[in-house]
Amino acid sequence: MVIRMLILLGTLLAMMPARAELVIEVTQGKQSAIPIALVPMSWQGTGSLPDDISAIIQNDLSNSGYFRTLNRANMISTPSSLHEINYADWRNLKQDFLMVGRIVQNEQGFSVEFHVVDVARKLEIFKHRVKGKVSQLRDIAHYISDYVFERLTGIKGVFSTKLIYVTTNKERSRFNLNYADADGAREQLIFTSPEPIISPAWAPDGKKVAYVSFESGRSAIYFQELATGKRELVLNMKGSTSAPSFSPDGKRLAFVHSKLGNPDVYVIDLATRQVERLTKHYGIDTEPQWMPDGRHLVFTSSRAGGPQIYKLDSVNKSVTRMTFQGNYNARPRVTEDGRKLVYVHQRGSRFHIASQDIRSGRIQVLTNDTDLDESPSVAPNGSMVVYATSEADRSILAAVSVDGDVKFRLPSKYGDVREPAWSPIF
Repeated sequence: MVIRMLILLGTLLAMMPARAELVIEVTQGKQSAIPIALVPMSWQGTGSLPDDISAIIQNDLSNSGYFRTLNRANMISTPSSLHEINYADWRNLKQDFLMVGRIVQNEQGFSVEFHVVDVARKLEIFKHRVKGKVSQLRDIAHYISDYVFERLTGIKGVFSTKLIYVTTNKERSRFNLNYADADGAREQLIFTSPEPIISPAWAPDGKKVAYVSFESGRSAIYFQELATGKRELVLNMKGSTSAPSFSPDGKRLAFVHSKLGNPDVYVIDLATRQVERLTKHYGIDTEPQWMPDGRHLVFTSSRAGGPQIYKLDSVNKSVTRMTFQGNYNARPRVTEDGRKLVYVHQRGSRFHIASQDIRSGRIQVLTNDTDLDESPSVAPNGSMVVYATSEADRSILAAVSVDGDVKFRLPSKYGDVREPAWSPIF
């Protein structure tokens, strides 16, 4: 469950891109949050560094909800090596763990060496050294956060991941597809249009994204490479096309297509461009998402009278219903380990994010404190869910752990933010 990291996204204004300026606001952390002090690393080099590595790491771990970090102003001392540590100082400050380190300049750039110690036992529990260029400072800081997080929690960190998301201005005259670091930094504009952009999805290798654009007057699916910005029109079929989803191996793309007002799930082989129809039903079949095994998909269908979630075998086309509690269950997503199903669940007039154990069928509503939640996306380690929700007549992003213990908001100062998609682990 970790992932919290994350992510801040942005939102733009009117006819030109603008910074989203999202800031993580942790609203609920684990009661068992781990106290840790991250002493500012000493810098042994000329000039000053463009980024404060220690501050980035502190923000990552603090925003995760799993750690309670010590404010620098409350530190009695600032050691940078093991022999400088006065353990009594940190025991008095009630810290379980302490991280110290230094950044040393070299011909290639710099190296970062850090140590994490158990304060009570006065014992170094691990150390690590990372080398890189000055331009990689922020990447290395997130890498260190991932490393420390996994060593102390046993959960793989996702601070180095990214999010893509759609932003729009209040007038709905400009739509933007953006992506940013997990902490909201280095936001970039991927694509902008006066027509709607929907359904962004990551390729498994993280090098390109798929999305639906209405720029031609009807819905079409495009791929876009993140490094080069190169766009490729993949599907522009007569009728309505939406909801692209890459298979785990990246060789196929599931999508929804409707020729005569009856949406069904299709799949295209990306090498041969051969299209195959997977569902043939008078009900509405939509929102397909591949399961980790690469054979099955989950999707939303009205075939039982209202939106419910089903599992589809892409080989023999068999369909099995998965949700039975409530009249509305939609937008399914599956955790990377294949154990949990995450979706939008209606209770009364309110829409929440719910998690369901696939084997037992047990449901847990994760977002009881919001009323209109939509578009969940599961972190690549399966521990967190980012989603769009309504606040003061606008759409913002929020996140919750799959056990419901950790929650945070990602409000933006500008416009609406919606349809988030979490990247794979790079």
